[in-house]
Amino acid sequence: MNICVFGAGAIGGYIGCCLSKAGANVSLIARGPHKEAIEKNGLTLITGNSSDTFNLKVTENPKELETQDYIIIGVKAHAIAGIVENLKPLLNKNTSILSAVNGIPWWYFYKANSNTILENTHIDSVDPEGIIWKNINPERALGCVVYPACEIEKPGVIKHIEGNRFSLGEPSGINTDRLKILSEFFIKGGLKAPQKKNLRNEIWIKLWGNCSFNPISAITGASLDIIGNDPSSRKLIKQMMLECQKVGEAVGVNFGVSIDKRIDGASSIIGHKPSTRQDIEMKRPLEIDPIMSAIIEIGNKLNIATPMLKHINSILKLKANYLGLYKRNDLIEKLTI
Repeated sequence: MNICVFGAGAIGGYIGCCLSKAGANVSLIARGPHKEAIEKNGLTLITGNSSDTFNLKVTENPKELETQDYIIIGVKAHAIAGIVENLKPLLNKNTSILSAVNGIPWWYFYKANSNTILENTHIDSVDPEGIIWKNINPERALGCVVYPACEIEKPGVIKHIEGNRFSLGEPSGINTDRLKILSEFFIKGGLKAPQKKNLRNEIWIKLWGNCSFNPISAITGASLDIIGNDPSSRKLIKQMMLECQKVGEAVGVNFGVSIDKRIDGASSIIGHKPSTRQDIEMKRPLEIDPIMSAIIEIGNKLNIATPMLKHINSILKLKANYLGLYKRNDLIEKLTI
């Protein structure tokens, strides 16, 4: 089984090591010092008190690899449109693509059964002008909700912090052989990989926190517990979540838990700063559009007001632009104001 991890960062590298442990023929696409370290010493995964090193093929050039049965995309959602051409050499007619990303995925309205005008259309906030949809084809897509926390301790070394669940699902909600095979590889590699018929519900429940706690933490620098336990910021978070919930429910999502319970769950994590704040501190481009702009775009198209999400989205983009961590896209700006 040939599996390529395109973007072997913290999460991508973690998946690659686990799939290799399961017996898959894993190849990595990486670059810079991380790639050089993997070439020289292999990719080391630290979990708890144990450390394992995996000698995996790594390259910056996909043309050096044969076509793949599965491609795991480990780059952030806003970067996928920029790698479309590099994915093509890896594709054969049966290649499936799983995007291990936060936020609304590029394939979201493919066979979504949403009963809206958005059915079988792309979302410009995550797929500007449908570049991914048109070139890759959503028939290849498998869905994934990422729960583990990992970090690159140094080039060539990934530290697993907590969590080992990756919920998987077909866009159509049907259990297929390709989904079952990939789930079995994840499980054999030591991961939890439930096959979900309603994966979109999980996407939005995670997005609930991403679209609210992430930007507030990014703007203020505060951790989840501080934000959730401060009366003023908690009220703001609740308003943002309520707007997110209205948009999600309009496209058929069942949230299943209360907003207060979701906030309490995030607030119970002491000292944790979510990925958007970490990206600011590491001076990495921010994933604003998949976790905020996409909700606003869907709301606009369905005539659902999202005033607080728009307000915070604009402030976060102002901060990110000032820091040089967000590239403005006029098409997306037009769709989310």
